[in-house]
Amino acid sequence: MEIRQLKEEDAEQFLELNKQLDDTGYMLYGPGERQMNVEEQRKTIAQMKGDPSAHFLVAVEDESLMGFIAVLRGKLKRNSHSAYLVLGVDKNYRGEGVASALFEEVFSWSQIQGVSRLELTVIKHNHPAFNLYSKMGFILEGEKVRSLMIDGEPVNEYYMYKLL
Repeated sequence: MEIRQLKEEDAEQFLELNKQLDDTGYMLYGPGERQMNVEEQRKTIAQMKGDPSAHFLVAVEDESLMGFIAVLRGKLKRNSHSAYLVLGVDKNYRGEGVASALFEEVFSWSQIQGVSRLELTVIKHNHPAFNLYSKMGFILEGEKVRSLMIDGEPVNEYYMYKLL
């Protein structure tokens, strides 16, 4: 498994992976809600590459995207030490250490870049993700009540953080 930066050539696989993840019900986008096409995804990746506050890594094996982690760093002096994370792993590769490898790479990158706080949110009933984040050293910070509407029902999210 190789961990590397997301490239424009990854656009088609990255878009398909995101659509698969949207179908899980655990991501911000709902099933079928993502309307981006491959060319739009390619342009978005190119824009992200030029943004010093965004760092996107992918796990790749045999030219297949296994998962990704997005690091969105604060853009101001007061929050540039902090970054918000978004993680997604292809259902065919879950439980194989992909997420752990992506997190470890982010931890190393963050320390080099002067990021000392990582944060993320997780849907309250997504127990496998919550357990993974806890295993990776993230701590429950609070609960965001009724933050999402899924299938017409309010759902809470947990805020989690890790200090480096």
